[in-house]
Amino acid sequence: MNEHVTILGGGVVGLCVATELAARGVTLTVVDPNPRPGPHACSWWAAGMLAPFCEAETAEEPVTRLGQEAADWWARAGVEVAREGSLVVTLGRDRAELNRFARRTAGHQSLSREALAEIEPQLDGRFDRALFFADEAHITPRDALGHLRDSLEAAGVAFVETAPSRTGLTVDCRGLAAQDVLTDLRGVKGEMAVLRAPDVVLNRPVRLLHPRYPLYIVPRGDGVFMLGATQIESGERNRATLRSVTELFNAAYALHPAFGEAEILEIGVDARPAFADNLPRIRRRGDTIYVNGLFRHGFLLSPALARMVGELLLEGKTPEMMDEDQRER
Repeated sequence: MNEHVTILGGGVVGLCVATELAARGVTLTVVDPNPRPGPHACSWWAAGMLAPFCEAETAEEPVTRLGQEAADWWARAGVEVAREGSLVVTLGRDRAELNRFARRTAGHQSLSREALAEIEPQLDGRFDRALFFADEAHITPRDALGHLRDSLEAAGVAFVETAPSRTGLTVDCRGLAAQDVLTDLRGVKGEMAVLRAPDVVLNRPVRLLHPRYPLYIVPRGDGVFMLGATQIESGERNRATLRSVTELFNAAYALHPAFGEAEILEIGVDARPAFADNLPRIRRRGDTIYVNGLFRHGFLLSPALARMVGELLLEGKTPEMMDEDQRER
């Protein structure tokens, strides 16, 4: 392929597509109005859990299957991937939630109180049962975004703030900003918090189930933890609510009382782009390919979507996640 490609958007989707195409020898330019990845991007606020099996509890089958590509893709890209698995626990009064979660997912083993204490000593005596998903992983999203950007620039990929008047073949990865074209795209608000709790040591992400709002805690190292995230049908991007933040903090305290003395480092909020079924889409309209709607699965599914874009452009292969009416053309 000799044609130059312009990528619109420097979030996780745009950077993954750029990384995939650059690795395949495509000459490209990335249009990003911001000089570096930062809080302007929805992906800045992500948890970075590469947990395809856990996601099967509520997500469609493609999320679990395609998400299994993610950990190896990020590792090949040079991002540090923590392959410690993930845990799912629940308070005693909500034990039925853990049974339901187990029925809806695969790839896990049930841990007794003693087995849980072996892999997470600080949870000893706090939960009498847990589900352990050994093949899941996590990354630090902000480090991953910065690494992809640095690697692309080092490889000679141009980053510009505004699109040229004539872009030729374009891959649009603008997230919610693409609502000007993708009118069926909606926003799903998520709130998160970052805490420093030096007295807490966790080796892997932990999901605490609740009948209304399952929440998770992800270790970032050096006593720093990310708490997330709510899921509210709203495109609002900059207002955290007292109710949601209180739920996040209560979940942390329920997991381990030492979180009660944690320092609040950050509270963030943004809206994730999603289609009606919460599955991503690849659409082609003329010389523009749209990659969007990754919902809360940006870091989990961007590698697979990037692969599909590469196969479409260089091999003429129709993407699995392309709309059915386009697949039939």
